[in-house]
Amino acid sequence: MNRNKLQLEHLEMKIKMFAPVTKVAIPPTGWIKAVRLALGMTLQQLANRISITKQSVLEMELREKEGSISLKSLREAARALDMELVYGFVPKDGSLEFLIDRKAEEFATKIVSRTSQTMRLEDQENSEMRLKNAIKERKALLKLEMPKVLWD
Repeated sequence: MNRNKLQLEHLEMKIKMFAPVTKVAIPPTGWIKAVRLALGMTLQQLANRISITKQSVLEMELREKEGSISLKSLREAARALDMELVYGFVPKDGSLEFLIDRKAEEFATKIVSRTSQTMRLEDQENSEMRLKNAIKERKALLKLEMPKVLWD
């Protein structure tokens, strides 16, 4: 098994663990404030645990709510709340394999369509079935080779 395929499979296993988390709604106030309030912790208490000012905690909570907080700040807040920050990516397609499959299909269709257009102009147009088979073959080759151009 080639190294890239092995890396892909290993990463796929890790990513699958995050899939259920995508269904969890982020609290409207952000996680820091929601957890702090649920624990009954004041701004000052959290500030003391992070060694920053109360105003800085307030700004941190606001930045999280706006989506402009850094991972470092989130990690510090999580640590101060005796929690772990969980961070990961989940493919919109459901898996890396499906993502690669979709991108290979799109690129294969583009290549075959371009060739088909040239043949049509030369009055040598292929049948629909032949085009589908050409796309399928090209897609398989692209998935095997995984050229960087898939991500352009």
